[in-house]
Amino acid sequence: MGEGTPGPVRILVVDDDPGDVLMIEEALADSDIDKVIDVVGDGQEAMEFLHRRGRHTDAQRPDVILLDLNMPRMDGRQVLGEVKQDEDLRTIPIVVLTTSNADTDVVGSYTLQANAYVTKPIDLDDFNDVVRRIDEFFGRVVVLPKRA
Repeated sequence: MGEGTPGPVRILVVDDDPGDVLMIEEALADSDIDKVIDVVGDGQEAMEFLHRRGRHTDAQRPDVILLDLNMPRMDGRQVLGEVKQDEDLRTIPIVVLTTSNADTDVVGSYTLQANAYVTKPIDLDDFNDVVRRIDEFFGRVVVLPKRA
């Protein structure tokens, strides 16, 4: 586990597709990396979670955010823009995990300072493999910033 992170790795999943959320949770559960997973269904709720507002007043700061791009109310691009401009939140690594492989989305996400861009595979085994690799990378390989 990254030296900067005491205890389990906290992962915030921001995705409006319940099927994808379930697959992400199951893939993450398959590893032996100690983690806590929080899930929100759109960008607006993600910002409430990160700012500990509304029903998320007791939310814990995530170590990593897995962010879908296309969501109602507030999409992933808007979340990226807000988080990376926020002095307190900008150090949280954000992995864009989305179905889009459009160049404009890839370039746009990196322009907004995404830490990684990963396309969701259609095949279930490939999907699980991709999520496990993200988990392995951020759970074991990367040194994450200490929680504020």
